[in-house]
Amino acid sequence: MADLPNIYIALYAQTHAGMVRSGNEDNFLVLNLSTSRSWTADGEEHKDLLTYQQGDHGSLLAVSDGIGGTQAGEVASRMAVETVRDRMLRLQEHAVYGSVPVYQRLRLAIEEANVLINREGMANTERKGLGATFTAVVTEGSRGYFAQVGDSRAYLIRRGRIVRITKDQSLVQSLIDNGQITEEAAETHPYRNVILQALGMTGAVNVKVNSLKFCQLDLLVLCTDGLSGKLHADEIARIVDAAADLKSACQELIALANERGGEDNITVVIAQFSGSGFAQTDDETITLETLI
Repeated sequence: MADLPNIYIALYAQTHAGMVRSGNEDNFLVLNLSTSRSWTADGEEHKDLLTYQQGDHGSLLAVSDGIGGTQAGEVASRMAVETVRDRMLRLQEHAVYGSVPVYQRLRLAIEEANVLINREGMANTERKGLGATFTAVVTEGSRGYFAQVGDSRAYLIRRGRIVRITKDQSLVQSLIDNGQITEEAAETHPYRNVILQALGMTGAVNVKVNSLKFCQLDLLVLCTDGLSGKLHADEIARIVDAAADLKSACQELIALANERGGEDNITVVIAQFSGSGFAQTDDETITLETLI
């Protein structure tokens, strides 16, 4: 019997309050779906989640940016990562949902997080208006499925070339799409922080999902807008490629965002994929498939 291809993930995650805000409303999630081991911004760093061999159930990585003020925003992003973590683990063991495609289980978990956050905001006057962005990738073999709500981002770096995988669900992105403003104008637009949807803002949410196949030594960067609003994509790629390791890369990205003002919370997750389960490539082309 032939050996199954090996798939290894090396990663690091870090969050920082920035230079202006007293609290941190961001959160992140690292989840090994095969072992149920997880790491969030509220928990301890787990050494066994920094480099590991991926099992049959894959992995889930996510970032979330809370909305609605210090207390409400922090609660919303924590609810987002914890709900998605718990629901993904339950769904994969479910007699029916366990056979549903993994990206559909991710969509269902995010939709449930939206319902719970929305109910919390409606039931608690002190948390009225709470919400959270949510950008995630779930891996299955060598394929990654990306889910997007809001304007946190996922980038892929392949052979030094960086491509944004997700599309911001924001007012300025809609203006760009309609040809009303340029990408450059969007960077300084007075409404650049206005997002069109977030978890908890309404009773239903439209989760966008796309997919791609990872190649040997691909690098994945997930971040909140505290980073993407301060650094251009090519700067992110250059720092990640030049860093001694993934922890140093996270630290250097956050340090530069803070050096440029650090008005917002900053969160970044970086992962690199390796092993015989990934194709070797000399081609920088990155092909995305839209699923939902």
